Amino acid sequence: MIATIADPQRAPEMLAVRESIRGWRFYEGFRSDADSPARIPRVGTFTPSLNNDGSDLPAALETILEIGDAEALSRTVDDAFPGSQIEIEVHSGRFEVQLRQHGLLRPLSAAELSDGTLRFLLWAAALLTPRPPELMVLNEPETSLHPDLLPALARLIAFASERTQIVSVSHSEPLIKALEATGKCQRIHLEKSFGETTVAGATLFNAPRWEWPAR
Repeated sequence: MIATIADPQRAPEMLAVRESIRGWRFYEGFRSDADSPARIPRVGTFTPSLNNDGSDLPAALETILEIGDAEALSRTVDDAFPGSQIEIEVHSGRFEVQLRQHGLLRPLSAAELSDGTLRFLLWAAALLTPRPPELMVLNEPETSLHPDLLPALARLIAFASERTQIVSVSHSEPLIKALEATGKCQRIHLEKSFGETTVAGATLFNAPRWEWPAR
């Protein structure tokens, strides 16, 4: 219905809802295998928001460095990987992510990064977008991350939540506790009972009211 009705004269409210929802961003998870799109150098273009498959990671990071919060990006990378710095190499118009780490004689390209390191950089690019949406949904951001990276990820999510509303779905208790430690997280614990998903602690008196609409 939202996709079909787009008449600003007859249904302005419906159009407003559609345009608002179109601005939301959903990140279901990123590929980090050897053939991941995020590991391949890409033509550099202005990229204020990361694609949901992470294919434009180099351009998204470069856009943050140029017009976004470059200091926050540098701080986030150093928080997760102490002494490390992000660099974007340009070859014939193609951008390539490189991570310079303390103790290594040369920077590592995206193709050489571990799955967890690459995924963390993808989350950094998504959450530090220079054009934050009204709502951002993250699905299991802890996937493939080393447990030591979860506190840094929690601080990154908390920092990003100052500019946009973030809903994060997670099964990782360490990440949830790290998010709660930031003081900016409201936890809703879901439970399953005989196939039914309910909010933990919900009763007949505080559960959301639901009524079937009249026909």
